[in-house]
Amino acid sequence: MIEAVGLTKRYGKTVAVDNLSFTVPTGRVTGFLGPNGAGKSTTMRMILGLDTPTGGSVHIGGKSYRDLKNPLRTVGALLDAKWVHPNRSARAHLAWMAKSNRIAAKRVDEVLDIVGLTAVAGKNAGGFSLGMSQRLGIAGALLGDPQVLLFDEPVNGLDPEGILWIRKFMHRLADEGRTVFVSSHLLSEMALTAQELVVIGRGKLISQSSTEDFVAQATENTVLVRSPQLADLRAALGRAGVSIRDEGDSLVVSGMDIAEIGELAARSGAVLHELSPQRGSLEEAFMRLTGDSVEYHTDIADEAAALLSTEGVKR
Repeated sequence: MIEAVGLTKRYGKTVAVDNLSFTVPTGRVTGFLGPNGAGKSTTMRMILGLDTPTGGSVHIGGKSYRDLKNPLRTVGALLDAKWVHPNRSARAHLAWMAKSNRIAAKRVDEVLDIVGLTAVAGKNAGGFSLGMSQRLGIAGALLGDPQVLLFDEPVNGLDPEGILWIRKFMHRLADEGRTVFVSSHLLSEMALTAQELVVIGRGKLISQSSTEDFVAQATENTVLVRSPQLADLRAALGRAGVSIRDEGDSLVVSGMDIAEIGELAARSGAVLHELSPQRGSLEEAFMRLTGDSVEYHTDIADEAAALLSTEGVKR
């Protein structure tokens, strides 16, 4: 488990991380989200002892990273996929890392096989594509068979097959009882990968919850209704006191679940052609809760925020 308490980092007058407290549980994939400049990378660097906190503390299994002996056996991390000597082969790079932490040399070929780089293990890493570099970085994170794993933008440069692979792989690591903490700006992917979320803005905690609860708290669940007797159904729903809006040849209903709408339609003699839930998205929830924390606004971002603030959001 990772536990941050009052974590703070100042650079001169700039506060990058501001009294941040959160926990990352074992056995779950926890997503780390926030707008650009929110302090995610600084926080990850402090977890790994690369930056010293101005205040507060962060511990991994009750110890600070700098107190760990042979830290790669406890914590594996991918922060920068290009952090490798360009003239070193993938195997040589991992062999150097293994030797520095007293990890058996045979583990090098094991992790190369896990990430699918066995065929290019002897090639210089400087010639790797971004996707191949990401896989090499993941291999380095896995080298010590650690219980805690941190990944910063791990799917950058991966093709769709690679993205699916890393998603399933993270779930497998969590199912083994490991702590998996992953930062990504790809919200659609995080919606499929992360079971828990830590969301920050301007260095402060905005939310820590399950992904499902985060979306539910920040968005509205509705029901889409299509019927050849739409006018009759609209009138019946209106008498029931629920919120209704027209959306083309359909109705979007708030305040009544699918079963209740179906029963009301039956009592009204209305035929239903469609009755389907319309759930809020992680992207919508993220924009609602972090809009005030965006450091650099654009016209497009402002327009999207305005659309999401209205009741006419189309899902």
